[in-house]
Amino acid sequence: MICAHLADAGSPQPAAVDGCQDCLAAGQHDWVHLRACLSCGHIGCCDSSPRKHATAHYEDTGHPVIKSAEPGEDWRWCYVDGAFG
Repeated sequence: MICAHLADAGSPQPAAVDGCQDCLAAGQHDWVHLRACLSCGHIGCCDSSPRKHATAHYEDTGHPVIKSAEPGEDWRWCYVDGAFG
């Protein structure tokens, strides 16, 4: 069964950037994979990246669902329920 956050997740336009917004703002380019917030479109780096900005965005905002922003990947993750969709 899919969690309510995944079922209710939006599909905002992702930020128009070619990388992690927070890494780019800090002049860094060493992210591994990118994730898009399905509440606001923020693009952050994954937990395999040194600064884990996608998770930091969730912790700062409470926005519960991200999706992969990698070409060819089509999955979503709910931080609240620890569920894939």
